[in-house]
Amino acid sequence: MTEIHEKRKSKGNRLGRVIITLAVLIVLCVSAVYIAARVLPRMESTFGAVSGRTAEEVSGTVAEQQAADFPELTVTVEETAGGFYYGLLTEEEQVVYRELLQGVQNMEETILIHAGKNDEPEKVYEYLLYDRPELFFCTGSLSMTMYDEYTVFVPAYRCTPSQREQMQKEIDEAVAECISGISPDAGEYERIKYVFEYLVNTVDYVDNAPHNQNMYSALVGKRSVCAGYSRAAQYLLENMGIECIYVLGTAQGQGAHGWNIVNCDGKYYQMDVTFGDSVFLSDENGEAISSDIVVYDYLCVTDEVMFKDHVQDAEVPYPVCDSDDLDYYKMNGLSYASYDPQIILGDLNKAINGGEETFICKFTDEAVYSEAVGDLIENIFPRAAQNLAAAYGLESVKYTYVEDEKHYKVTVFWNYE
Repeated sequence: MTEIHEKRKSKGNRLGRVIITLAVLIVLCVSAVYIAARVLPRMESTFGAVSGRTAEEVSGTVAEQQAADFPELTVTVEETAGGFYYGLLTEEEQVVYRELLQGVQNMEETILIHAGKNDEPEKVYEYLLYDRPELFFCTGSLSMTMYDEYTVFVPAYRCTPSQREQMQKEIDEAVAECISGISPDAGEYERIKYVFEYLVNTVDYVDNAPHNQNMYSALVGKRSVCAGYSRAAQYLLENMGIECIYVLGTAQGQGAHGWNIVNCDGKYYQMDVTFGDSVFLSDENGEAISSDIVVYDYLCVTDEVMFKDHVQDAEVPYPVCDSDDLDYYKMNGLSYASYDPQIILGDLNKAINGGEETFICKFTDEAVYSEAVGDLIENIFPRAAQNLAAAYGLESVKYTYVEDEKHYKVTVFWNYE
């Protein structure tokens, strides 16, 4: 399967479409059999040789299993009912979903499923992997032999069972370390914000990081791309009792991208952890700013805000996110509905006296932003710099700023040395 990487000033990963890499029509004495090796969309490329098996070998397996009974399905409806993508499937597809889940949990080489040649078990498998970040050991590549009434499904795994066990142990340790940093009594918003900040602060964006299409890269390797960030967020929040959906779409001008929708106290909000990382911000000269600050423009925001530079997959009916009551800037008194230079200068001086290295001027709409941005840069920031020099006995003050017209925001970075 083709692995695609999105870049937003060097960050993120692309997500592709279904590609049929091999299709062979074979007529057996009992029925027509469709044998195909498929690459699931938006997963990483590992098709090299799916499980090292040829079409003839898979066909032989089918012939041996034609008369076999289906194994007992032990994965219950209750175990899967909470999955967002599971809920989008028909009852028949939900059975296939549970059969596939049971099979890959046991890392079975072949999985017999109730899907015929007119069905789409590859879509069901895709949805299964989107719901289940814990299936990190599945590559997303597959081959299958389809009969009229059933299919022999051959998934590909990235590791052996013993390697999976070791990787899961490392994941469990990473999750425990993360969760230890927040009170068990924390509210849902506190938990969401904590995970957002935790991943931004502990994971580095590295385009070619190992396992970068799954949560292992972010939680254990601490290096990933958007798929790793968002799957790690999904796994951590679900471990904390928060519904978190893996979202598929594109980022403006960047190609395909993955992020999340979270359910906080009964309302849905958009969240993009990858874009919360400020490491690729550019200053007024176009130079990268390396900073430890967290960008909160993509934490618990509305569709309107997210869709300024994101487009969701139109084929998936994602929940509507229309509440702005958790907007970080509004909640923390950092949003200005009008431009009063004296008020902002006063707020700047308070931040300087508190030793804060950054200050954000966030405005509620484009008109206020347009009125403010020029005066801030030409007059207010230089005056605040003079106040900083006087307060700390400095002969000169170095600072830089970032304009963000998309989010009606200007951020200034102070150097206290």
